[in-house]
Amino acid sequence: MPAPSPWQAVPTPERQDKVAEDTTELRKLNALVIDDSKVMRSMVINALTASELADFTFAQAGSGREALDDFDANTTDIIFVDWNMPDMNGIEFARMVRSMSWASHIPIVMITSESGEGKQKDAFEKARITTYITKPFTPAEIKEMVAPVIEKIPGGGQPAPTASKPAAPAAKAPSSGGFFSSLLK
Repeated sequence: MPAPSPWQAVPTPERQDKVAEDTTELRKLNALVIDDSKVMRSMVINALTASELADFTFAQAGSGREALDDFDANTTDIIFVDWNMPDMNGIEFARMVRSMSWASHIPIVMITSESGEGKQKDAFEKARITTYITKPFTPAEIKEMVAPVIEKIPGGGQPAPTASKPAAPAAKAPSSGGFFSSLLK
């Protein structure tokens, strides 16, 4: 075998592992992001995309009520929801999802500025959320908190085998976002 050229990169065993990791296809997951702030929805989406935990397809809603109107357990693998929103807050939304036998298996990640210990306890006990992330957050925090949740999602991107509710209408396309959205990219 000829000697490598001085300009040719020769992978070390560590680098070969990294190359193998980089070429691994990411798991496809459908995520629902619910927050009354378009800017915050964009920040959550950007952090999840940067985390490379999965190849996410995102649906968005500006309130729990809006999310519930378009919610389809057959096409949702994970939900990210804010606490404080108009019409229906995140706790109310999570309680509704948990009451649906065909949807109660879907992980719900609460991302909120509510940081008090009592609030967190309420979210876990009353709404049975899966994990809790306080704002402000970093992409590294999102990755750290969400990775264990994603590992437990069976057959992500596939219809839920126990779903018995008819499919809801297709999710609304996300808006362009306005001035601040260009700053978040």
